[in-house]
Formats: sequence, C-alpha cells, structure tokens
Amino acid sequence: MQLQTVGEPWMLGVFFVIVIVMIFIDMFMLGRKGDTKVSTKEALIWSVVWITIAMLFNLWLYFYLSDKYDADIATQKSLEFLTGYILEKSLAVDNLFVFVMLFAYFKVPTIYQKRVLIYGIFGALILRSIMIVIGATLVSEFQWILYLFGAFLLFSGIKMFKTSEHSGDIENNFSIKFLRKNFKITDNYHGEKFFVKIDGKTWITPLFVVLIFIEVTDLIFAVDSIPAIFAVTTDPFIVYTSNIFAILGLRALYFILADMANRFELLKYGLAVILMFIGVKLLIMEFYKIPILLSLGFVIGVLAISIIASIKKTSKKI
Repeated sequence: MQLQTVGEPWMLGVFFVIVIVMIFIDMFMLGRKGDTKVSTKEALIWSVVWITIAMLFNLWLYFYLSDKYDADIATQKSLEFLTGYILEKSLAVDNLFVFVMLFAYFKVPTIYQKRVLIYGIFGALILRSIMIVIGATLVSEFQWILYLFGAFLLFSGIKMFKTSEHSGDIENNFSIKFLRKNFKITDNYHGEKFFVKIDGKTWITPLFVVLIFIEVTDLIFAVDSIPAIFAVTTDPFIVYTSNIFAILGLRALYFILADMANRFELLKYGLAVILMFIGVKLLIMEFYKIPILLSLGFVIGVLAISIIASIKKTSKKI
C-alpha cells in the first residue's frame, strides 16, 4: 500500500532549510554567552518562539492545501499536524524529566547542560528521521503492523501507569558498563569538552557519557512516540514535520521545567492514559475510526487535567 501524502519534494526541501536555520539559532542564540546559566525568562521566550513557528507552519499548511485541494482536506491535515505536534511534544516532556534525573545523577553543572542538550537534540533529530522512514516503510508494506503498534502502545501505557516514577539503575546500565570497559573516562569535568588529551592519550569526559545516555534515552522513548504518531496520521509528511517540530525547542523547554519537575507528579499518568487511548484507537480502526478532532480534544483534555491536578497536589506540599 502506497501511503498518501500532501508533501511534495520542494516542501521537504523548504522544511529542511527551516530546520537547519532553527538549529543554528538554537545553538548560537540560547545561552550564547558561553559558561552561563540559561535563565528561565530567556528559555520561556525561546519556547514561545519555537511553538509560534510550528503554529505558523501549520497555518501556512492549511492555506496552501485549501488553495491546492479544498477546505476539508486542509482542515483534516492541519488537525492531524496539530494533534501529532501536541502528542509528540507531551511525550517529549516526559523525556525531559529523565534528563533532569540524569543530570542530577552525574552532577552535571548547569552551565554545561546546554551543550549536552543541543547535541542530544541534534542526535535525536537524526534518529527520529531514520525511525520515521522505517516506520512509514513498514506501514506502507504491511498495513497490519498498525495493529502491532496499537497493542504495543496499549501495553506501554499500562506499564507506564503502573510505574509511579522514573527509575533505573544507572550505575549498572549497559551503556555505562560498555563505556567504562572500552574507554578511559576522566573523574572530573573539563569545561564543556567531551574529549581531552592526557599524557598523549584521548580520554572521554563524564559530559560525553551523559550525552550517550541522553541519546539512548531518546531512542527508547522514540519506540513509543513514533508508533503513536502513526495513530494520528499515516501521511509521511505530516508525521515527519509534526515530530521534528515537537523536538525543536526542547532545549529551551528543559530549562523551564528543570527547576519545577517535581511539580508535575501526575503528568506521567496522563501520558499513560494518552498512550492507552492511542493504542485502542489503532486496535479498533477497522471497526471505528475515531475522528481527529475527538482525538485532539482527548489529548489536550487529559494533559490539562493531569497538569492542573499535579499543580494542586504539589502546591499543598510547599
């Protein structure tokens, strides 16, 4: 089965240019003063900028498709993009909370975190692109794989719901065991360097170890998020653009959430419910296709309830 898409080669080309420009801006504008902490105000401003750019892209997509096709197709695809964007952004937020845990475990100085994040997000863009291509290829060749995606997401949601908080034995993690066995790792940080020369030999710093952990963590989270987006749309262009836009700007969002991660205790349960809903949506699609507007409302509603409930619950502890 050939997947239908509204994307054209020139549209992908323009999108790639936008992404490159945004990455360049993120690298050199956010916290550009070197060894300085990114302020919450600066991070908030840039988070609004990234979200605004994504929404402007969606608005452009609507008017372009309205002119080329009709209003119904434009509305459908715009809603698919918006739903996919919100879904992927919310799942990425859960990923950021794991980053908070990793930085705390490795005692990464705040001023060095921004360098790890920008390379981590750049790596995530590459990994997600590869996984989306693989996912789209599998769906086009074997449509029944969507049912496997649905079962997997339902299982993942149930598992996440039963796990009250992020956990993991980092010390005994395969990645760190492999690095310690095969590479020389310095005991201390050397500024923002990933590698240093000591007595003529190359050593990796703890900052590089953290970067590896972030890439591995994102790969694990992508196993959930990539199938989830295919429950919203099978249009490769919408899948790709909504996913990539959701990742861009995560570095700024991290610096907003880093100091208030403990205020969102119940968000994980909300994300679990959303994953279960998406899983069920895929499993019943042969009998009933849940309207995209209903899916969008459900995702926004669950997120809003879990965030408000979290704030109310944690405010009692302050």
